[in-house]
Amino acid sequence: MIVEPSSYRSPWYLPGADLQSIIPQVARNSANIEYRRERIDTPDGDFLDLDWSEVGGTKVAILAHGMEGNSRRPYMLGMVNAFNRAGWDALAWNMRGCSEEPNRQPAFYHAGLTGDLEIVVARVLARQIYESLVLIGFSLGGNLILKYLGERGTAVPKPLVASVNFSVPLDLADGAEQLHRRRNALYLHHFLRRFRAKIEKKAALIPNVISTEGFKQIRDLRDFDAYYTVRLHGFSSVDEYWCENSCLPFLPGIAIPSLIVNGRNDSFLGAKCYPVDLVAGLEQVYLEIPAGGGHVGFPAGGDRYWSEERAVEFVSGI
Repeated sequence: MIVEPSSYRSPWYLPGADLQSIIPQVARNSANIEYRRERIDTPDGDFLDLDWSEVGGTKVAILAHGMEGNSRRPYMLGMVNAFNRAGWDALAWNMRGCSEEPNRQPAFYHAGLTGDLEIVVARVLARQIYESLVLIGFSLGGNLILKYLGERGTAVPKPLVASVNFSVPLDLADGAEQLHRRRNALYLHHFLRRFRAKIEKKAALIPNVISTEGFKQIRDLRDFDAYYTVRLHGFSSVDEYWCENSCLPFLPGIAIPSLIVNGRNDSFLGAKCYPVDLVAGLEQVYLEIPAGGGHVGFPAGGDRYWSEERAVEFVSGI
C-alpha cells in the first residue's frame, strides 16, 4: 500500500538532503540512555551484544542499526527514547563487530545476515515477559529486517506484530551505485575509513585469515565487498551477494504490517528503492515517500524527529 500524502515536512532552516542527513547525526541532543548490556553467544562460536533500555513495559521494540552503526548512534538513542517514553522497553542490538570489540569469527555482519536477527528475536521471546514485539530498522538494518520477515512469511513468531524501516536500500546494487556517485564521495570515504579501522583491528587478532593488504586496492563498496564480504561469507561474487541479500524480492512474502519510509531526496537511494508499483499491490507492506528527510534524518524542528513520532504512531495503531 502507498501512504500518501506523507505527513513529514522538513524544517525551513535545513534545506536539502545533506543538511537533513548530517545535522541529525552531529548536532542533535542525544537522549541520555543508560543501557544494560547482555552478551549472547551464537551457534557458530561468535557473540552479539544486546543493549537494553527497560521501563517495565509489556511490549518491546527491537532496533537494528545501519551500515557501520551501533546502538549508540544518535538515531538509535532517539528512537529508544521515543519508545521508552511511550511505555515500551527497547532493545538496540549491535551487529557482529559493531560493539566495542571485534567479533570472534573472521566474518563480520552483512546486509542479509538474517540468522543473527533470528537469534536476537529468539532471545527476547525466551524472556516470556512481552506480549508484543516490533522491529525498527535503519538503512542496512531495515533491509535486514524486511528480508527476515519476507523469508519467514506467516511463520514469524506470533508476538511479532509490525515493523518500521527508514531509508532502506531495498536493492543493494542500486544503493551502492548511488553511494558511488561523486556527490556522495565524503559519505563513501567515511564508510571506507571505518571499514579500514575494523579490518586493522581484526588483522591484528587473526593475521593468518584477515589482511590489511587488500585495502590498497579498495576505492569503493564493490571493491570492499569483493575483497572481504564475498570471501569471508562464501559468496561467488559481489553481484551474487547484492542480489541474494536485497530485501526487494522478499517484500511480497511479508505477513505483518511493515512500513517503509524512504525520503525522495535521499542521495543513497536509486529508483529501485521506491517500488511503488510492487508495493501498491501488497496488503502488509506500506511505502511512504516524503519529499524530504535525507538519509536516516527526518528532523522536525528543535529536538523533534518525525521518524520517531511516526514509528511509535504506526506500531501503536496495529
